[in-house]
Amino acid sequence: MTKTALVFPGQGSQEVGMGRDLVEAFPQARQLYEEADAVLGFSLSRLCFEGPTEDLDDTLNTQPALYVTSLAVMRVLEAEGRLQPPGTAAPAMVAGHSLGELTALAAAGAMDFAEGLRLVRERGRLMKLAGQRSPGGMAAVLKMSDDDVEKACKEATDETGRAVQIANYNSPGQVVISGDKEALARAIELLRERGGRRIIRLAVSIAAHSPLMTTVIDDYRAAVDGTPFRMPKVPVVANISARPLLSVSEIGDELVGQLTWPVRWTASVQWMIEQGVTRFIEVGPKDVLSKLVRRIDPSLEASSIGDVASIEAMQQ
Repeated sequence: MTKTALVFPGQGSQEVGMGRDLVEAFPQARQLYEEADAVLGFSLSRLCFEGPTEDLDDTLNTQPALYVTSLAVMRVLEAEGRLQPPGTAAPAMVAGHSLGELTALAAAGAMDFAEGLRLVRERGRLMKLAGQRSPGGMAAVLKMSDDDVEKACKEATDETGRAVQIANYNSPGQVVISGDKEALARAIELLRERGGRRIIRLAVSIAAHSPLMTTVIDDYRAAVDGTPFRMPKVPVVANISARPLLSVSEIGDELVGQLTWPVRWTASVQWMIEQGVTRFIEVGPKDVLSKLVRRIDPSLEASSIGDVASIEAMQQ
């Protein structure tokens, strides 16, 4: 029996038009978007379906849009009974990348949809505010060792007196660094001096998963503390520890800590593999995480389910 994990994407997976075909084909998806619009007091559904791109790409909107779209896919899969095809077990565990961790918690029953949506919206608002208070940046670094990147970040931090660090350990040879603009520029310079040939500045004005998020930590802690959590129905593998969250208090600490600590995606996937998972299903738009999973271990089965066509293909 194949052991399956569900994984949920974070920022960068959004695209105008996401969810539209789900709403047209499945009442479960339509009901979820309608509930989201009512909770937020504006038409998030129209933003997902029609854009404009610049508004959907605003962190304030991106996070709830991805949360709702991924959970709309999840609702359809549950209603259609497609999470357990012949020869596979029901999902043994779940995980999410950055924002996707909140989606994973909702999918696993650790918080209600509406409560989670309010928290996600506040997370997006506060991260945007942190970017305005402490402007920073992020860059993808490809085909360099984690040790080399960590060393360059430390040297850049020491030289400039400003913070830069690895924000995402995405897969072997692919990390994202994040921090103050001056420190980030120095880290990139050091990496290029040491043979880095593929370093890509990301089109963001925030420094996610870095100390620059500290300015909003207290407000975010208050939002997390005000959200009712319960133990998930299946294990949720945490970004920080790459291990399951074992208590409600751990869930809260994880979500708050995640703003300034790196996403250890490679270690999370490797831990799930060690528990016997051989099949990963990415639930949400695009296929960012399924590609990362295959880079971490090419022998794994990894697929992305984010629209009507992929849902139908799953059954075949």
